[in-house]
Amino acid sequence: MDNEVLKAIRERRSIRRFKSEQITDEELAAVLEAGTWAPTGHGTQDPLIFAVQNPEICARLRHFNAAVMGQADADPYYGAPTIVLVFSKADNPNCVKDGSLVIGNMLLAAHSAGLGACWINRCDEMFEVNDEARNLRASLGVPEGYKGVGSMALGYIAHEAPAPRPRKQGYFSIIK
Repeated sequence: MDNEVLKAIRERRSIRRFKSEQITDEELAAVLEAGTWAPTGHGTQDPLIFAVQNPEICARLRHFNAAVMGQADADPYYGAPTIVLVFSKADNPNCVKDGSLVIGNMLLAAHSAGLGACWINRCDEMFEVNDEARNLRASLGVPEGYKGVGSMALGYIAHEAPAPRPRKQGYFSIIK
């Protein structure tokens, strides 16, 4: 069986080098909207998506994420001009699952739109680095009671996508 969705799933790769050119508003809107169509437990639609394109704020996000990694000079977002953050209600037992599905949808949408994207960890920890990080979180408009689930580097691909690794044997089982 084959169709466009299955093809996109097989072809999508994590991109770790981006052009500095900003993506278009139309491309960004398509990716963000795809996130809103992710399933959520009990249909709560709790996750919130924040797309950051302001270079100064992106620089601060890079700094805070790198601090969590313990690598102050690193760029955990690989030079992507857009950083997308996903938060969900911390008291929702489906918080991480729901937010992860949102990011998964956006990763596939980015690929299908010809963009590069990469899931980036530490969104929960990076806003706890110091008061400056907590203040940035508040200035972005993240409500109290929400926790970071993950983030995404998003932009135009600056190199050829990596080749897929072969799928391991025994990855799934069918029990009838």
